[in-house]
Amino acid sequence: MSNGQWYPPEWPDRIRALAAGEITAVAPRRAATVMLLKDTSEGVHVHMLRRRASMAFAGGAYVYPGGGVDDRDARPVRWAGPSLSEWAQRLGVEDEASAQAVVCAAVRETYEEAGVLLAGETGDSVVEDTTGDDWEADRAALVDRKLSFAEFLDRRGLVLRSDLLGAWARWITPEFEPRRFDTWFFVASLPRGQRTRNASTEADRTVWIRPADAAAGYDKGELLMMPPTIATLRVLERFDTATDALAAAAEQDLAPILAQARLEDGELVLSWPGHEEFTKHVPTGGAGPTGPAGPHGPAGPHGPAGPHGPAGPTGGTR
Repeated sequence: MSNGQWYPPEWPDRIRALAAGEITAVAPRRAATVMLLKDTSEGVHVHMLRRRASMAFAGGAYVYPGGGVDDRDARPVRWAGPSLSEWAQRLGVEDEASAQAVVCAAVRETYEEAGVLLAGETGDSVVEDTTGDDWEADRAALVDRKLSFAEFLDRRGLVLRSDLLGAWARWITPEFEPRRFDTWFFVASLPRGQRTRNASTEADRTVWIRPADAAAGYDKGELLMMPPTIATLRVLERFDTATDALAAAAEQDLAPILAQARLEDGELVLSWPGHEEFTKHVPTGGAGPTGPAGPHGPAGPHGPAGPHGPAGPTGGTR
């Protein structure tokens, strides 16, 4: 049975074109995505959203809230948690401004797409209610880039709680993809009193789901995901509580993971170092890709319907 690995049909041709020098790799844009967790009587659940099938990148795939870094995310903000120098070292970036931009993007995008805000009036508090017309007006202004995140926090007298985030992984879109992202994955726990909602115009559905159930849906071909999403879900399966997952974040490897393509025995081989399950073999004659779990993945942009709806979850970037 096919799994739910997202695999654009144009990739083999783009791999060949890149190898032939017919196209040039574009520089990846920095991005951040957050695996938002909550504890339930059935174990820890993660918040995921399904990208609309009409989206140019990863349409129909399930993702975590996230998106690209805004240049203004580097503007100074009131800050709680590890210092910017500590974050720069942990994230592997060149300076404190870059570290702040990535962390701010993670917090901002989670608020923009899920309505959840990792900030409080003091360094040891978190806002409990982000609903109401005034909050929605500010959120819409952030989405429209009429308001920077620094201005938003300053207007409301809030401190960004970087200590509520744990850096988890870093994946870079393959060089042959025209839309590329250098994405940091974070983990965070849903703050007490706050509720998620589908605030994203890019998603047609949101779910809270156990990582093991999401991974099982992917394995059955019922949920469509990109490699970074299913890879992070498989690690999250090991933890019984959100607290356990957050505690483990410091031990996660943040070495960048970048897909590699090579010619081997008459086939194009696409692989992600350290993640053999995603390896694809493409005959040079142009036939469809094959991999350890089956040939093509789910049919069409969504795949067959499953218990959680058609299609399936990734780190969301736009």
